[in-house]
Amino acid sequence: MSSASYPPPPPFYRLYKNYSQDPNSAPSPPPPIEGTYICFGATHTTDNVLPSLEEQGVRQLYPKGPNVDYKKELRSLVGELLLHLLELADILIQRPSQFARRVEEISTVYKNMHHLLNSMRPHQARATLIHIMELQIQRRKEALEDIKRRREESQKLLNESLAALDGN
Repeated sequence: MSSASYPPPPPFYRLYKNYSQDPNSAPSPPPPIEGTYICFGATHTTDNVLPSLEEQGVRQLYPKGPNVDYKKELRSLVGELLLHLLELADILIQRPSQFARRVEEISTVYKNMHHLLNSMRPHQARATLIHIMELQIQRRKEALEDIKRRREESQKLLNESLAALDGN
């Protein structure tokens, strides 16, 4: 019984056999999927839209619109959350029968904070990609400088060797 060090290439490699001579001979990739698709038995959608709080049946505690100051609103919601938690502790001591309403208010504040944070995810993803690409550019520039430096050193050694050979 013999075994190969590497598995054989997939059968579709034959589609690319003339690629080195004619790069246009390779088949073009399929168009991107739009709408819904099934992956591992689960249905997914390519529409990346965050549902609004109203669609989720939750009262929105921060102003609506595209010009939301996320930092200010999150700080406001954190302050409101702390206030509700202190009131909950007070209610649990003095009027335990009213705790359900306070817990519901705390839940609404948490859901608003969660929604605000999720609405910032696309910006976070873009910023992360920008950072990764900047690091890649920096690494490539450093690698290029290293190659240039080594080339100059090699050229210098080669010239010194030629001079030593000519001297003999």
